[in-house]
Amino acid sequence: MRFNVKSQYFTLLLASYFTVILNYPFFRESWKVLGKIDQVKAGFIVSIPFFVLFALIILFSLFTIKYISKPLFIFLTVSSSLVFYAGLAYGVVFDYGMIQNSSQTNLSEASSYLNASLVISFILTGVVPAFLITRTNIIYRPLFKEVLSKTALMGLSVLGLLIIASFYYQDYASIGRNNKYLQKYIVPTQYVWSGYKYLKKNYFTTPLVYQQLGLDAKKAVAATVTRPQITVMALGETARAMNYRYNGYSRDTNPFTASDDLISFRQVSSCGTATAVSVPCMFSFMGRSDYDENRAANQDNVLDVIQRGSVNVQWIDNDGGCKGVCGRVPTLNISIKTDSPLCDGEYCFDEILLPELEKALAKANGKDTMVVLHLIGSHGPTYYRRYPASHRRFTPDCQRSDIQNCTQEELVNTYDNTIAYTDYMLSRIVSVLKSYSDRYNTSMLYMSDHGESLGENGLYLHGTPYAVAPKEQTHVPALLWLSPNYVKENQIDMTCVRKTAESKQLSQDYLSHSLLGLTKVATSVYKPELDFLSGCRAGLAPDLT
Repeated sequence: MRFNVKSQYFTLLLASYFTVILNYPFFRESWKVLGKIDQVKAGFIVSIPFFVLFALIILFSLFTIKYISKPLFIFLTVSSSLVFYAGLAYGVVFDYGMIQNSSQTNLSEASSYLNASLVISFILTGVVPAFLITRTNIIYRPLFKEVLSKTALMGLSVLGLLIIASFYYQDYASIGRNNKYLQKYIVPTQYVWSGYKYLKKNYFTTPLVYQQLGLDAKKAVAATVTRPQITVMALGETARAMNYRYNGYSRDTNPFTASDDLISFRQVSSCGTATAVSVPCMFSFMGRSDYDENRAANQDNVLDVIQRGSVNVQWIDNDGGCKGVCGRVPTLNISIKTDSPLCDGEYCFDEILLPELEKALAKANGKDTMVVLHLIGSHGPTYYRRYPASHRRFTPDCQRSDIQNCTQEELVNTYDNTIAYTDYMLSRIVSVLKSYSDRYNTSMLYMSDHGESLGENGLYLHGTPYAVAPKEQTHVPALLWLSPNYVKENQIDMTCVRKTAESKQLSQDYLSHSLLGLTKVATSVYKPELDFLSGCRAGLAPDLT
C-alpha cells in the first residue's frame, strides 16, 4: 500500500511528528524549568510547541527535494528515535560530548544499552515511521509551482514565529539565556549539529603539530629515600563520591579497605561527565577550564612525562580503552574472550586485572615503576554485571539494563554493589603492594573519571552538559594509600594530608601534578600547588619544581 502526499503536506506531517513525539523529552525538560518560575504566561507555554513546529517546518522544507528527501528523512527519523529514547529514558542529551563518547564506545558497551524497552521504542518511533516514509509517494509539482508552494509554507511558518516573538520575545530570551542546555534536547537539530562539529573537528581539520612536554623530566629523590618506588594508579569508572562510606554515606560500601588506612579526598570534582572527556583531561596538564581535546591528543600527558623521568610505566585496561592517554606507553588491553571464570565474552570482572598487576610488578627488578589499572568499575546501565554473585551485598538488586524500570531501592542496591566490589579490588591492590613494601616504597591512588545519576531529578547515567550537570555526575571519589616506608622516607606529614583530604576543594586538575609528586619526577610542568600532597612534605616539594 502506498500513500500519495503533496510535498508541502509531507513536510507538515513530518515536522508535526518530530514536534509532538520525538521532542517530548525537550518539552518535559522545559516544563521542569517553567515549574520553578513563580509567574509564567499561559500563552507563552502554549506557544512553545508551535515555535518548535514552525522552526522544523522551515528546516525540513529546505530539504524536501526530490531524490533527497526520502533517504535523508528516513535516516533522521531512525536516528532521532534513538536520541528520543535516550532523552526519554535516561535524560541524556546528544551534544558534542555525547557524540564523542558514543563514537568511542565499543560493541560490548553499546550492547549493554540493548533491552526490550529500547527495541519497542525504536520500532514504534523509528522503524514504523521510516517504513511509512518509504511507502509514501511524495508528489512534487513543476519547479515554479513547487518553489511557490514551498515558499508559501515557509512564509507562513516565519509569520508564525514573528507573531510568537512579538508577544513573548522577552520570555524566550530570558528563559533561553538562563537555561541554554534546553536547546540540546531539541531533535534533530542539536545532535545533527553536534555530529557535524565532531566530524569536522576530527576528520576535516588539519592536525596540530605534536608537542612534547616535560623534556627536562628527571628523578628527584631526597637523601632520605633509599628504596625504589612502585606507584599504582587505579582509574575508576562511573563512581560517584556520595556513595562512599568514607565520604559520609550511610551504607558500608567500603568494608574491605576499612583496615587499610586509606585517605579519602572528599571534595573532588571531575573534568567532564563522560569518559571520553574526563580521562584525557585528567591526565593532561591543561585543567578543565583550558581543556581542548585536539590539543590533548597532540601533546604529551603525565604518563609520557613520568616515563621520560626514568619510571617504567604500564597501562592495563579492563574498560574498553584509554581514550588515547596510553598511546605512547606499554599497554595491555584485557580481552573479553579470555578463558577465565571472570570473563563472559562481553565483560570481565575487575579481578582479572590482579594477575596482570602481579606480572607487571614482578618485572620491576628494583626500578621505579608505575602501573595504571583502568577498572570497569560501575559502568552502567548493566551495573549488575560489574560484580560476581558472591558480592551481592545489597539486595534486591536491579538485574536488567533498562534501569528506569527498576525500583529506586533495586537500582541503588545494584549500584552500591559495584562500589563495594571496587572497594574489594582496591583492598586486593593494597595487599599486593604490601607484599612489595619490604623492597619498595609503595603507593596507590584511586580516582573515578566521572560520577553517575541514579534517577535523581529524572536523570540516569551520565554525560549531562557540565554547566548544568548535577553533583551526582561531577563529584568523584579519590582515595590514597601510602605504605609506612613511603611515608617515612618521603617525610610525609599524614596529619596534614588528612586535613587537606577532609576540607580542601580539589579537582581532577590535581591528578597529573599529584602523580608527578608521588613518582618523584621533577619537571618544569609540575605545579606544586596542584599536588594533593602539596605542603605536606617535609622540605621535599622544592625538589620537584
